[in-house]
Amino acid sequence: MNFPLWSKARSTSKTTARRTFTSTAARRGRPSIAPKPSLNIKHVRENPDLYSQTCIDRNYVRQKDYPQDIIHRFEKWKELQRDSRTLRQKNNDIRTKLSHAKTFSGIDADETNTSPKDDGELLQKARKLKVDIGKVEAEEDILNEEIEHLATNLPNLTSKETPIGAEPRLLGYINEHPTHPASSHDHTWRNHVHIGTEFDLLDFGSAGTTSGWGWYYLKNEGALLEQALVQYALGVAMKHGFSAVSPPSIVYTHIANACGFQPRDQGGEQQTYAIAQKDGGTPPLDHLQEDSPEKSLAGTAEIPFAAMKANVTMQEAELPLHIVGPSRCYRAEAGARGAETKGLYRVHEFTKVEMFAWTMKDKEQAAFDSMLAVQKEILQSLGLHCRVLEMPSQDLGASAVRKLDIEAFFPSRRGKNDGWGEVTSTSICTDYQTRRLNTRVKPTSSAPKTDFPSTVNGTALAVPRVLAALLENGWDEQEKHITIPEVLHPWMHGIRHIKKKNR
Repeated sequence: MNFPLWSKARSTSKTTARRTFTSTAARRGRPSIAPKPSLNIKHVRENPDLYSQTCIDRNYVRQKDYPQDIIHRFEKWKELQRDSRTLRQKNNDIRTKLSHAKTFSGIDADETNTSPKDDGELLQKARKLKVDIGKVEAEEDILNEEIEHLATNLPNLTSKETPIGAEPRLLGYINEHPTHPASSHDHTWRNHVHIGTEFDLLDFGSAGTTSGWGWYYLKNEGALLEQALVQYALGVAMKHGFSAVSPPSIVYTHIANACGFQPRDQGGEQQTYAIAQKDGGTPPLDHLQEDSPEKSLAGTAEIPFAAMKANVTMQEAELPLHIVGPSRCYRAEAGARGAETKGLYRVHEFTKVEMFAWTMKDKEQAAFDSMLAVQKEILQSLGLHCRVLEMPSQDLGASAVRKLDIEAFFPSRRGKNDGWGEVTSTSICTDYQTRRLNTRVKPTSSAPKTDFPSTVNGTALAVPRVLAALLENGWDEQEKHITIPEVLHPWMHGIRHIKKKNR
């Protein structure tokens, strides 16, 4: 008998579900090697208004009707179950009659209570019932897959701490506001693009020829600053109890989807880079078979970090488990070209140091606070003026129930958002990712049942934006040089200030 998956998870993502689709199409998004999700569809059925309102609050307009769609399909599934039971009972009755037929027990036909003709008719009915049962089971499978597909496209529920709507809530500041007053020179000598070009730290022109808009070369002290920032961020995180991990940058697309990262966002904008499995019309390479699951460039180390424990059952004693690591990140949606996206603020590829943690349920806050402490220590020691924001419901990703952003002050961006720009974020995802990646935890109690741990992720440091903020805020108008924060000196080979080079 086929049972729908309503025993387990709150899941999500941003892909739009189709109202009708075949079972083959439903399977296409999750290959056979993918972790099997365990979704709490029963909770959706019992709380349809809660999930619909969550979709509305997050501006997931297409998904707001999915809870009722799930309930409708569940009712159809129950009808099929009733039909299936009736057909199975008829089939069992026929099997009972055939099993008692003396012809089938070695007794002469003239001594039996049924004739061969009767037995033939029963066999014919049994064959037809088998076909009918198969049709019902196929319809049940399609409904199961449709229900799962709809459920996985619902966003996670929202924390009570999260402001509803589009406006964040200010929680506090880091460091004092820069004392230098705004001037007409801010768009020139307090613009990291101008500084980086004049001081031979950045090369956007060559990158445009090499890779296109949204890429860049870091040169000289700019390249050293990248490595210094990575090493410093790793050191701070490890001091706070995080273990270092270096993750892969290529992941299966179904793994990225399970973490809440879809190929396109709610507006249809491309978000991820897919990797071609073969070259044009040539035969695929041995290790890139035509039916190989699709792969993508990871948009963040959060994805491979979460997948480290896919299909794994951890022990409660292992949690909380905190890891940190640097990686290259790839974002297709770098934003529309314009003045506010020039330079390092929005790019397609960059280095980021990411923090990730698995915790027991209801223990997420401690990991969340730990990541926030790392972020604050890093940004404070770099001397950047920042503000901490509780992000609103419309800014949450599919997996997050709560998100805090830290924005740094960029003098060149005074005309946009008063100069503020995001440099880090921290999110609580509860069991959204672990349920979809089949990551479980065995409690220390004698109870045999496993549970799903929660995940928390946070940016320790994203190099391009922090580097841009350091160039703009570190510019000394009097001395005409950039001051390097003291905490980065150990990795700067004796360089304390960046000065203009003689060409």
